[in-house]
Amino acid sequence: MKKAKKSIVENIEIPEGVTITLDKGLISFKGKKGESSENCFDPMIEIKQEDKKLIISSKVVSRTEKRKIKTFKAHILNRFKGILEPFIYKLKICSGHFPMNVSLAKDEIEIKNFLGEKVPRKVKIKPGAEVKLEGDLISIESVDKNLAGQIAADIEQLTRIRNKDNRIFQDGIYIIEKAGKPIK
Repeated sequence: MKKAKKSIVENIEIPEGVTITLDKGLISFKGKKGESSENCFDPMIEIKQEDKKLIISSKVVSRTEKRKIKTFKAHILNRFKGILEPFIYKLKICSGHFPMNVSLAKDEIEIKNFLGEKVPRKVKIKPGAEVKLEGDLISIESVDKNLAGQIAADIEQLTRIRNKDNRIFQDGIYIIEKAGKPIK
């Protein structure tokens, strides 16, 4: 016969140089590279800070609570990584048929002459990330992994080709590196 657990507890060590403030499920992080916040509110889950540890616990033992606790832990660990060393996504500009012109304004990326189109394609850059254009590479740097990934995906989707043969029309902007890991 299995013994029932009384509660689920996860401990997270707080790295050196990171300060945390808790306010009703909203966790604010401050580090040497920037600051960030994560909303981890759930009425069944309790988050508290003791010394250099963050404790996530639930008195209800179920699969749902265990999943939520593991998700909160993963998000918090990503925030720690981002604050200590920002996430960098890299994209490559590939143009085979028509010479594509990519320009960067302060909060917008504009692509001209994509597949010979007369109207330029534009995407807004969300605040909280730094975008650099260096030759045929675009790099996105942010302390928030979700934000950096979303901006990279928005840029890649901007040059998505529909209703044409992908083997022939390979023009576009493609993600080549996600958070320091190259894509094969």
